[in-house]
Amino acid sequence: GIPREEFIPYFEPQVDIASGRLVGFEMLMRWNSPEHGMIQPDDFIPVAEESGMIGELSLRVIARALEIAKSWDPSITLAVNISPQQLKDPWFSQKITKLLVETGFPASQLEVEITESSLFENLPLVRSIVTSLKNQGVSLSLDDFGTGYSSLSYLRALPFDRIKIDRSFVTTMLGSADAQAIVVAIVRLGESLAMPITAEGVEDEATAIELTRLGCAKAQGWHY
Repeated sequence: GIPREEFIPYFEPQVDIASGRLVGFEMLMRWNSPEHGMIQPDDFIPVAEESGMIGELSLRVIARALEIAKSWDPSITLAVNISPQQLKDPWFSQKITKLLVETGFPASQLEVEITESSLFENLPLVRSIVTSLKNQGVSLSLDDFGTGYSSLSYLRALPFDRIKIDRSFVTTMLGSADAQAIVVAIVRLGESLAMPITAEGVEDEATAIELTRLGCAKAQGWHY
């Protein structure tokens, strides 16, 4: 499927909650298989990671996304998720820089999302990669925040520009006092660190309204 270019980028809107204005997209991956139809990433990403092919797959689809996104309005950002496996590659930041040069996509419009779980193994290497990307003008966000074990130490150790609240808290916050308390705590943490917050998994207007009340600026999910 990789050499046949069957993996394609999909784009999930990211909006300013208060105004409803479109501010960016997160790139999602789909496998458009002639044999099985449209395959979701939950089905093929783990196989790509286990087989060691996730790096090649990811970079190919990111390259396609950059080619598409370079025609967007300059105010619109593109966020891409990075597999934990890719953060074991000392040349990863150079590979992203090469894609930016080849496609002509501005580094300032790219946001690389790193999941909390990918930071456990080799923090010095991740710090080197992150610093190199930041020096190129790329933004960094900490994805799935609240699901790991050392969130606060990572926020101190690495120069993140944004925190993303994991969807598991956002989708249940209206029916769970515990989930809402965690969302409130993350929003307040972002305020104190002057770090913007994005809520993932916003599936209805009631959740969007509540996030606005709590002071969360940016959101994405089925509601949009």
